[in-house]
Amino acid sequence: MKSSDAPDAQDRLSVRGIEAVGHHGVFDHERRNGQIFRVDIALGLDTRAAAGSDDLRQTVDYGSLVATVKKAIETDPVDLIETLAQRIATVCLSDERVQWTEVTVHKPDAPIEATFSDVALTILRSRA
Repeated sequence: MKSSDAPDAQDRLSVRGIEAVGHHGVFDHERRNGQIFRVDIALGLDTRAAAGSDDLRQTVDYGSLVATVKKAIETDPVDLIETLAQRIATVCLSDERVQWTEVTVHKPDAPIEATFSDVALTILRSRA
């Protein structure tokens, strides 16, 4: 197989447990008081250029990405974690090198009248 026939790399870059206080939810007390949200992101991208050059400009700067994801959690309250997850996926896909992203939003203090350990929504979005 020639190198031009090789499939695109399916490398995966993950950051887990990004934590921030957000004021998301359908209840007034959630909007007023806020609560902790935790987010896991995974990005599908080809890291061969970065590996070959050892140059940060050739890959996704996950430090900058995490700062942007944190800001997305902390600002512009929404009712649903579905909306928040889509917002974060849009942030992740803003870098043209990212072919797909998987975003999980955890809402461990969701207002549920039962004992539970976590509420989480995972979405998968791609360029295609």
